[in-house]
Amino acid sequence: MIHLDRNDALWTATIDRPDKAGALTRDMLVELAEIAEDAQDAKALILTGTGKVFSAGADLDAARAGLATDPVWERLSGAIAALPCLTIAALNGTVAGGAFGMVLACDLRIAVPGAKFFYPVMKLGFLPQPSDPARMTALIGPARTKMILMAGQKIVARDALNWGLIDETADPDVLQNRATALAQDALQADPAHIAGIKRLTG
Repeated sequence: MIHLDRNDALWTATIDRPDKAGALTRDMLVELAEIAEDAQDAKALILTGTGKVFSAGADLDAARAGLATDPVWERLSGAIAALPCLTIAALNGTVAGGAFGMVLACDLRIAVPGAKFFYPVMKLGFLPQPSDPARMTALIGPARTKMILMAGQKIVARDALNWGLIDETADPDVLQNRATALAQDALQADPAHIAGIKRLTG
């Protein structure tokens, strides 16, 4: 359900569970975390999905069994944030719940125009993953973060772009090509130069 394509220094990890709206099990999260931890030699890592939803967050059965508060979410987002390479979330559709963590940890986010963004933790009685609110606030500010996390608002791609939650929109048929195009400068750069610019930009 997680596919990894390694094309020299470009790694692409795909959540392939369209029949379940990209819902994540613990095994899938561990696999994604291991990919991020292993991608030290990559110059760019793209995260994407299949179908019309990037990820609905935790698989419901797994969430009820404790996945909603499992530290594996933080392990994944931390591994992505710590990578020295360029990381791009190419969002083929809606992002919900805990799936936000890996998206917020990326350097760049592009999404199809029909994508929606929501994180209904307060409604469900959970706290968000520890690093997610700070990363979201850094992108869109505290009030808009509270609109998502506390007011439970579902944000459409147009507003997500205006807010700065995503950086671009791209039609589904060109999404992957656009993500690959954004990675081209990194793929031709020295790894130390990529890492240096990441440090300088925080």
